[in-house]
Amino acid sequence: MKPLFTLLSLICLHTALANTIVVGKERVVSSLRKAIALARPHDTILLEQGTYREGPLIITKPLRLIGVNGPVLDGEGKHEILTVSGRGVLVKGIHFVHAGYSSMNDYAAIKVVDAQNVVVENNTVSNAYFALHIANTSYGIVRNNTIKGTPKTEQSTGNGIHLWKSEHMVVEDNHVEGHRDGIYFEFVTHSIIQNNFSTRNIRYGLHFMFSNNDAYVNNVFKDNGAGVAVMFSSRVLMHSNLFDHNWGPSAYGLLLKEISDSRILHNTFLQNTAAILMEGTNRVAVQRNTFTSNGWALRVQASCMDNTIVHNNFRGNTFDVATNGSATLNRFYGNYWDKYEGYDLDRNGRGDVPYHPVSMYSMVIEQNPNSLLLLRSFMVTLLDKAEKAIPSLTPALLQDEAPRMKSLQL
Repeated sequence: MKPLFTLLSLICLHTALANTIVVGKERVVSSLRKAIALARPHDTILLEQGTYREGPLIITKPLRLIGVNGPVLDGEGKHEILTVSGRGVLVKGIHFVHAGYSSMNDYAAIKVVDAQNVVVENNTVSNAYFALHIANTSYGIVRNNTIKGTPKTEQSTGNGIHLWKSEHMVVEDNHVEGHRDGIYFEFVTHSIIQNNFSTRNIRYGLHFMFSNNDAYVNNVFKDNGAGVAVMFSSRVLMHSNLFDHNWGPSAYGLLLKEISDSRILHNTFLQNTAAILMEGTNRVAVQRNTFTSNGWALRVQASCMDNTIVHNNFRGNTFDVATNGSATLNRFYGNYWDKYEGYDLDRNGRGDVPYHPVSMYSMVIEQNPNSLLLLRSFMVTLLDKAEKAIPSLTPALLQDEAPRMKSLQL
């Protein structure tokens, strides 16, 4: 009991000693820079409505910086606006505009570096190179921020929410658009991305590299230049996300490259060039997802093995599955395929004849992409029918042994 009493006493003491500093044009303290300098640890700074142009600001002590009625911090297109380091900092309710651009440095509207227990929430960031840049940080929260960039080129546009070498982070309920990558994780572990809306970014809605033991849940990735990329990672959970209309010559709903021991569950893939492209992907479970109106539902390269694709719905896709190899190293079972033409004599809900989801034409396209010009021609339809009757080019053992007769309720 004594240690607990001591801890509660310290908390009460901090609360009693904490002050509130109000910053405003008509206040005694009219400069945010001065307020940060005057503030003691655990103080609260209330920034009143107005536009403040004070150059780069730095917080290195535990403070609560809270905007009142939408104050604006303007970087004037020259520099970073706010840098946070240390422990226990809250940044809330502020509009950050016109952070500077540098081809040598990753300038950001809000930069968090070497920090713990930092919360960045309910802010708006407009016209920034990087909106939020977070590095070497743990137990932080990035929540309910609205981030809108002015996209130009990949080289002159930074990421919306950028995390590097961090752990135990939460990124949730943010709206991100108009950046190079909407959300970027590199060397980030034991973290979660949830309930975000990432759209109209030049490259990826989510770019995820060298980051293990993470989850992204219930996000929307829509109309991004190249979709979502998850690369060189393991033990990743991808659950209940929507990948919508990521369309273009090099676009994917979800690109998996060198991924292992991960799960893709209850997601919806709608109108993507390729819903999922798998390269060097091993021991990944693809279960209870819906693939609708995509160019390719699954493109599974020969470098993939021991993946299980079970209990998914495939509806209205131009190609259900494509591969560039002849070996069968992955398992398909119990999926619903709208192109399946088999029968169910014992009425157990599963087809009596296996379904071969790889068409001859998709094999031809893998070898000669220009042949896509013949899509929907009578000759292609005739060749596919002939291949089903007498298989010769498609992988004979790549099949769903128990295809569902009716769409699954997911």
